[in-house]
Amino acid sequence: MTDKKQKQISMAASAIALKGVRMFLKAGRAAVDRGSPPTKRKTKPVVPVNKIPKQSLDVLLRVTRFNKNELEALFTMYRRLVTAAQAAAPPTIIGQPVPKIDGIDQSTFRDVMHNTFDLVTEEIVLDRIWSAWDRGVNGGEGALKFEAWVKGRSVLLRGNIEEKKVYCFNVYDLNADGYITRDEMFILLKNSLLKQPGDEDPDEGVRDLVELVLRKLDIDKDGKVSLDDYRQAVQQEPLLLEAFGQCVPTRRHAATFLKTLSTKQ
Repeated sequence: MTDKKQKQISMAASAIALKGVRMFLKAGRAAVDRGSPPTKRKTKPVVPVNKIPKQSLDVLLRVTRFNKNELEALFTMYRRLVTAAQAAAPPTIIGQPVPKIDGIDQSTFRDVMHNTFDLVTEEIVLDRIWSAWDRGVNGGEGALKFEAWVKGRSVLLRGNIEEKKVYCFNVYDLNADGYITRDEMFILLKNSLLKQPGDEDPDEGVRDLVELVLRKLDIDKDGKVSLDDYRQAVQQEPLLLEAFGQCVPTRRHAATFLKTLSTKQ
């Protein structure tokens, strides 16, 4: 057999082999298109978010003054507030995902304080209330997690006088150095007082008021108010608890809120 004829036979065999491969691949694709079952992928189990984790529940039952039903009602409220805040988050740059708010953000916190507890107070006091709520290692930064949310609610709604003294003092201690100074009193009182028309130097009247309040609160007479000073002064005169702005809801508003918790079974 000549070399030319062998070469022709080899080429024909290659063509037949390639045709067979194409037919095989085509048949495989047709089988997939006809509905061959896709390969099953493993999926992670979905963890429900409508129930308090048992560990958190056990801790909160010990450190707060809420029972199990009340904690579950608070958790439902917390999840609704977080979900609403996430839905209302402003859009970001095209192509960037909307940041997820994992907790009660400051704007939501303000709305709850105003609308639920009628806490009509100065912005500086409201900012300090936000910062003073316990966030553990975060030191007052970031959104409020559920545990911090409930602990703060416990003090506001059912805290004893000692807990409320510490809470209010921390709100008024603007730089968190352990003292309420003259300068801090001036800032707090100036923001809480309405300017009277015709006052030539309203700041002078605020300074006079600072000295008056300082004499009431500064038990050890060192020119500033420590937590111990504040405790003793409020013990002698309970009205001094909120001397520099409202920090705690009224009994009526607290009772109304607690009643809503007891009805959410």
